[in-house]
Amino acid sequence: MSLTTPITLLGVPGSPYTRKMLAVLRYRHIAYRLILASHRAPPGGLPRAKVPLLPTFYLPGPSGALEAVTDSTPIIRLFEREFSGRSVIPTDPAMAFINDLLEDYGDEWLTKAMFHYRWYYKPDIDHAGDVLPLWSSELLSDADFAKAKQDIIERQVSRLYVVGSNDTTASVIEDSYRRYLAIMEELFRHQRYVLGERPSSADFAAYGQLTQLTKVDPTPMAVTWREAPRVNAWVDRVDDLSGLEPQETEWTRRDAIPQSLRDLLGEVGRGYVPVMLANEKALADGAAEVKTEVEGKTWVQKPFPYQAKCLKWLRESYRALSPADRSAVDGILHGTGCERLFA
Repeated sequence: MSLTTPITLLGVPGSPYTRKMLAVLRYRHIAYRLILASHRAPPGGLPRAKVPLLPTFYLPGPSGALEAVTDSTPIIRLFEREFSGRSVIPTDPAMAFINDLLEDYGDEWLTKAMFHYRWYYKPDIDHAGDVLPLWSSELLSDADFAKAKQDIIERQVSRLYVVGSNDTTASVIEDSYRRYLAIMEELFRHQRYVLGERPSSADFAAYGQLTQLTKVDPTPMAVTWREAPRVNAWVDRVDDLSGLEPQETEWTRRDAIPQSLRDLLGEVGRGYVPVMLANEKALADGAAEVKTEVEGKTWVQKPFPYQAKCLKWLRESYRALSPADRSAVDGILHGTGCERLFA
């Protein structure tokens, strides 16, 4: 594949993955053309994705015709191959793997907090219902706006089960989010980004979710502003890092892992790891329910096949490491709980 710019994508400000990818494109100096529209009705005859999600990228397929592509993580890796300079993947294979794990944590666990807060509490539901339809089409009559608001609320509230948000897990999700904020607040006392002094795809994954948690939805916004001012300010900075001049020496070294990064990996091990393992087991057993414990509290949700694929891809990346690099990763993960994913 040979990509030409500007790259076309469909997205809206209320989509954390749209925000993730726009920040990557800006940082990497990749020209793009953003179409503000719903993925449910792509304009101008653009193709629909097999799984309609935002952002939707329109990239040439094997025949040269445009195809609709939606998964942010492989798209970032595609851009790494197609465009040189300003990489968001550490050059050290061990640290690149740690980045993969933390990017998946942002995409697959931190998103639980984003979706939960937005569609669990009435003030957040009302706010999202007011603003989300207008981000894809502001030219709505009052009647059409009222219908769009009701439709999106009913659709999204009914999908809380997908991320595992329910009355049983609500406190688990919120406790995890507040621990995460405390860890990141401490990390940003000592370094600018998750893996050192230059941003990685793990930063952009967290940033995407945090754009909503810190700037859009009222309940988590109040929590974040009160408890994590550095995190709140960091989100504003990461929005456009096009002026940053990254240096190779600015990545965290495998032999100099700071305590704040170990603490972050420990938080990954507390919630993400047991839920990912329980989800994998439920799918393998054909069970109708995922059930496990997070920090002594019950976690229960329906199985989520996509997250089993994410775990499979992480394990494949782990197995692809050289023995020396795998040993380095094992040393970094030791005692965090994350090692259970690769036992």
